[in-house]
Amino acid sequence: MSTQDSSVITRFPPSPTGPLHIGNVRTALFNYLFARQNKGQFIVRVEDTDKARSKKEFEENMLDGLMWLGFSRDGELWHQSERTKVYKKYLDKLIDDGKAYISQETEGENKEVVRFKNPKTTITFTDIIRGSVSFDTTELGDFIIARNINEPVYHLAVVVDDFEAGVTHIIRGEDHVSNTPRHILIQEAIEAPRPIYAHLPLILAKDRSKLSKRKHGESVSLDYYRQKGYLPEALVNYMALLGWNPGTDKEIFTLEELVKLFDISKIQKGGAVFDEDKLKWIHGEHMKRLSEDERFAYFKKTFNKVPAWAKAYEEKPDLVKTLFEASGIQNSPTSDQIELLKSGYLDFGIQKQKYAKELLLWKDTKDLSEILRHIQWAIETLAEIPNANWTNEAIKEAVWEYATQMGRGNVLWPMRMALSGQEKSPDPFTIAFILGKEKTLLRLKEAEKLLQ
Repeated sequence: MSTQDSSVITRFPPSPTGPLHIGNVRTALFNYLFARQNKGQFIVRVEDTDKARSKKEFEENMLDGLMWLGFSRDGELWHQSERTKVYKKYLDKLIDDGKAYISQETEGENKEVVRFKNPKTTITFTDIIRGSVSFDTTELGDFIIARNINEPVYHLAVVVDDFEAGVTHIIRGEDHVSNTPRHILIQEAIEAPRPIYAHLPLILAKDRSKLSKRKHGESVSLDYYRQKGYLPEALVNYMALLGWNPGTDKEIFTLEELVKLFDISKIQKGGAVFDEDKLKWIHGEHMKRLSEDERFAYFKKTFNKVPAWAKAYEEKPDLVKTLFEASGIQNSPTSDQIELLKSGYLDFGIQKQKYAKELLLWKDTKDLSEILRHIQWAIETLAEIPNANWTNEAIKEAVWEYATQMGRGNVLWPMRMALSGQEKSPDPFTIAFILGKEKTLLRLKEAEKLLQ
């Protein structure tokens, strides 16, 4: 769906009561894409009517997160806490027109609230994603729209703000569907035009439960993924595919490409499962698009957390680049790179590792003489590969058939251990390629000597 109407205005109005939730990121993204696609406006406002829970640091976190993702906003930033006089004007008129009234509440402490006078009618609206939706508003009763004449609740404030900002499309989570009939009743009472609604499916955990901080911890916040070192381009790309797809097999997009391709009518009704493994893959694909300089500027974040590698990069940048690229680690998020480097995964490349000969044994194998034969065979075979043809593929081709006949673990494990000295490292073909022919044969001969 694309109207190419310059009057399109969408909004992103989170409450600053916690770090930016990953579900809100997807909501902001879809609002941003729809507005930009239609040459319209994407506005942001701060819904801080909950004064007890709203915090300035959460507001700053939200705005910084949107900027990091590349979602530029239009117009001024509204704060509901600064618009009390505006809301009071609407409350006074609703009361004067007999559409709302002051109610003396006696439950708990005595207080006066403002209730909306429910006309008890059926509300039907068309949702872009869900089609026609109807509600009998009778069951809502006369609902509260202000805690007192100077303190509106969410339902009134959001309707007034949308009206005054000229919002044409409200794109939000499906958990707001039940709020829509209240909002439409208030719109009709203040003679505001009805926006077009689109309620997005929820983002679910792998067990198909709703993502929540209580159950899933920090993994529900944008900060969690920023701190792990994911590229903003990767997060935007992945979030776009949660509940939407372009109708093709293509999965890697820039924000600019998404603006062109996004079709709000193709959003699914069912919940979308968040899969970090898929996010890692998409991150890797975006890493491949970076220039060499951009990639290694990114890697410096990793080196800063692992001093030995910061020193290695300073002394031998070309070697470190080769280690990262040939091992495949260069496409992983920073947190995975740090974990692998701290585990010694690539230590073989910057210093020779000592190990006990028993570590050359594969699983339940106890015959060191058998391992010796495999190592000697590897020395003879690899020595025959010409220096000019020393590639990962050529090394694997030379070894694979023999390893398959003798048992891959029996051959490849001692070969990998002899080359890396580590129980956790890349495969032996990759290690041999990184080390080069001379160092590879030298380390295999040292293993031969150790076994003899």
